[in-house]
Amino acid sequence: MSTHAKRERLLMADLLESVGPDAPTLCEGWTARDLAAHVVLRERRPDAAAGLLLKQLAARRDRVQAEFAAKPYAELVQLIRSGPPGRSPFAIKQVDEAANTVEFYVHTEDVRRAQSDWTPRELDPVFADVLWSRLEKSARMLGRGCPVGLVLRRPNGQTAVAHRGTPVVTVTGEPGELLLFAYGRQDAARVELDGDKDAVARAQEASLGL
Repeated sequence: MSTHAKRERLLMADLLESVGPDAPTLCEGWTARDLAAHVVLRERRPDAAAGLLLKQLAARRDRVQAEFAAKPYAELVQLIRSGPPGRSPFAIKQVDEAANTVEFYVHTEDVRRAQSDWTPRELDPVFADVLWSRLEKSARMLGRGCPVGLVLRRPNGQTAVAHRGTPVVTVTGEPGELLLFAYGRQDAARVELDGDKDAVARAQEASLGL
């Protein structure tokens, strides 16, 4: 049975292939080639990927990512599609599912929504619930940079508190859209914000995500 992470991986690879290496993304300063290099680095070079979390290793991360980006684009996309090498922790199905489902969903949307002709993707209910479950667990961490209270709300009424404080802004949308909002893609997320006008503006401009 295919996992959510595997499905998202293949969707991302197909999309990267179709848009080409120079296509824009929602990741500031990154083309599709840069984003692909980031994904490959994360899975295949854990020594350099540590620089995603540790500033003192950022120079090494950037150097290795640039090396991957210099590869032929088709090869880079194939490295994503074929999955991590056997020695990688991501080769373990459970680790791949836990660590990559959201990662690949968000980055696929980073590419899709940067294109002028993008259209909303309808998620199946099971996958939407998976994304909501992940969002519930990570909401506080993702929303820690918000200067106002932030509540994420599904249309069915389920809520997750991303940041405690006042005034409160309530963001309503489907799980995939709320996830993108919480990961700092506020402008691209199809959500509704309710609250004091100034507070809404501050939430919209807040530094959210990892």
